[in-house]
Amino acid sequence: MHATFPLARIRTAGAEDAPRIAAFVAQCADATVFHRPEWLSAVEAACGHDTHVLLAETAGDIVAMLPLNAVHSPLFGRALVSTGFAVDGGVIGDPAQTQPLADAALRLAARLSCPCVELRGGALPEGAGWHHKTDSHAGFVMPLAADDDAQLTAIPRKQRAEVRKGLGNAMTVQIGRSAADRAMHYAVYAESVRNLGTPVFPRALFDAVLDSFGDDADILTVRDGDRAVASVLSLYHRGAVMPYWGGGIADARRLRANDVMYYALMCHARQKGCDRFDFGRSKTDSGAYHFKRNWGFAPRPLAYAQWSADGVPARDINPLSPRYRARIVLWQKLPLAIANRLGPLIAAGLA
Repeated sequence: MHATFPLARIRTAGAEDAPRIAAFVAQCADATVFHRPEWLSAVEAACGHDTHVLLAETAGDIVAMLPLNAVHSPLFGRALVSTGFAVDGGVIGDPAQTQPLADAALRLAARLSCPCVELRGGALPEGAGWHHKTDSHAGFVMPLAADDDAQLTAIPRKQRAEVRKGLGNAMTVQIGRSAADRAMHYAVYAESVRNLGTPVFPRALFDAVLDSFGDDADILTVRDGDRAVASVLSLYHRGAVMPYWGGGIADARRLRANDVMYYALMCHARQKGCDRFDFGRSKTDSGAYHFKRNWGFAPRPLAYAQWSADGVPARDINPLSPRYRARIVLWQKLPLAIANRLGPLIAAGLA
């Protein structure tokens, strides 16, 4: 249970607070990988979305915090988000400080001319203007098995058959953080999201995350001969591996390269000392949602909170939104070179 610390002082952190924030995040049971200073600094450095950390303190000690990125985009507007490009975030620490921190976030949003505030996970605020979403997305986490053979056996029969077919194609797996690994990953990922009809994130974001996280981030690439066919950039946090940015080229489906990729990552993560596989979030009832269920993962509903100023609609950056349907079809037809040039300019605002 959380201890309750009344009458906390709420303030915005300064640069001098960085060591204390890092220490608080490291010991806070609620903290996710997206609360880590490494994540916040990577988002700010790569995309220019300024970081603002709200602290709740009693007797000089941090008892709760809310990290935020001020996202700005000519296409998607301005928003204060906890946290940028993340699937989790929100208030961590003493839950009694949730409302004071949320109120401070609204005051900060007004100063920064951000008409929307989004909290992804954590304790959620109540009160006028705050809307909760509890059925739009689900997370997927499952323990890793004891060894490679047990891991394969743990996969449900039909999905296990797909993995076996992929393993029979004699592809190779490469893991690293080098310039070559980054280039292969970005090429595969960019083609994958173009085929899905969505713009690719700036390569600088991937580089910043890898540089900030060090050994807690890497790239696993599946190759068919000399050709990279599937690749994923993964994050490691407190014994869990999260395959965060991954995809495959068009031929990956025939080769079952994505199936090989996730199985290989499970085995690799266990060798790194992980005991859980965090498959990230997916929109409820989407293709990715059912793909993860096919692997034996049980969906866990995620809870988000949104606030918008009077008369301002909530920011809509969901690629499955009907308003984007025609644009997705158009994007899928773009030559890859053009999509890769235009995509980062758009996707930087999708934090």
